[in-house]
Amino acid sequence: MTTERVEEKVRQTLHAVALDRVRAPGDLVEKVVRRRSRRRFSQAAGTAVAVAAISVGAVFGFADGGTARHERPVRPAASPATPPEGWKPWQSSSPDAGERGCVVDGAALYCSGSKYDAAKIDANTGKRLWGVEVNREGDGIDHPVAVRDGVVYAYRNHTAKNLPNGDYFGGTDLMAVNAGTGKVLWTVEMPQDDRTDQAAMLIDGAVLANTPSVRTVSALDPLTGKEKWRHTWDKGIACQRAVLSGVPYLLCTPDVEKPDGTDVLRLDPATGSTTKVATLPGGQRLVGTSGDRMVLIAAGDGGRKDMQLTTISSSGEHASHPYRIDGALATSDVVGDRLITVSRQGKASAHSLTTGKTLWTRPVGVEVPSQDTMPGFATPVASAEQGIVYFFSPTGDLSGLDLHTGKQVWRTHVDTGKPRPGFGGPPQLLLYEDVLVAKNGSKMVSLLPRIGD
Repeated sequence: MTTERVEEKVRQTLHAVALDRVRAPGDLVEKVVRRRSRRRFSQAAGTAVAVAAISVGAVFGFADGGTARHERPVRPAASPATPPEGWKPWQSSSPDAGERGCVVDGAALYCSGSKYDAAKIDANTGKRLWGVEVNREGDGIDHPVAVRDGVVYAYRNHTAKNLPNGDYFGGTDLMAVNAGTGKVLWTVEMPQDDRTDQAAMLIDGAVLANTPSVRTVSALDPLTGKEKWRHTWDKGIACQRAVLSGVPYLLCTPDVEKPDGTDVLRLDPATGSTTKVATLPGGQRLVGTSGDRMVLIAAGDGGRKDMQLTTISSSGEHASHPYRIDGALATSDVVGDRLITVSRQGKASAHSLTTGKTLWTRPVGVEVPSQDTMPGFATPVASAEQGIVYFFSPTGDLSGLDLHTGKQVWRTHVDTGKPRPGFGGPPQLLLYEDVLVAKNGSKMVSLLPRIGD
């Protein structure tokens, strides 16, 4: 089969195959194909396989990989934004270091780009401090997994070598990098080219990684990469992963169109021993976490206005509520006790995870691209201290809405330029204390929202 025919097959598969009745968004299809054309079919195939595990996350825009990020209670927007000590407004001075995305840790950004699989950028100045150069190419849609105890965890190509016929057979490594020096501490080969948030995540005392097989998760020593324990599930079962307070959980469902139920399993972070927490009816898909709860959607609801969302705690207590969302979704996020959604019609809504009620619906305040437009829409970020949720469009518009009322309290525009075709993922918005970092392609702008000015 020719390269062009394989690429077309990937397109047709992602456009047409019903993944629990949730279709892959149009921009994801082309990202897979573009990445495949540079890094050959093994990597695109891994990404396509990963769609089954992240299909709802792709549609809803949940990018936290099941890690709790908003545990503090939200309070009204009252206090003015305060800059961190030593920070001044800046624009990116580190080209080729951030196209693929970044994470924030302390006063640093850890990013991946077309030249570096991992790079450390000073969040106060935008200056690049070190970089781990890519193997072969850095045109993926991944970014560093996380940072903990002075170690950065990120992905890179397994090899930079060509096959005898000149083709390239890729593969992915999970790597650990010293956050202070940029020295690579260890690498572990992944079984497929899956670089999603489900492929690796931090747990107590280890890194939970989807290795050495597609049906196995292993706890890796964070300093050496050596395996501590592994858990493997049966053929014909698909398991999603989540972490609550450092403890890993699996949501395992028969890999059929209409499964009877979803088992929620707790894994002991020290030994890997499993305990069944609950069995939920039908197929369930993880869309985020909120404190001690996982947030799930009934499989098949991703393309509907009327949806059934379920929250389940670490003890197995669960509750379900119907939600109604008007229009196709551009992105969403879980913020404390709320599900924030953005429709393609330019409306933002806040829904209570406790009652299921829609608390408010307001204009989002920025241009929302159509479903077939590239790049996509940035996942919103929220400041719990200020009680504001921020939105960022590919055109450079920024908007802040009050989390309690939906009233627009701030807006501005920044020039982030146009990303290079074929490189990187959608625009990204990051929060460094009260400071925002807006990224589109390799260009980043850091600014302090002046609420009320």
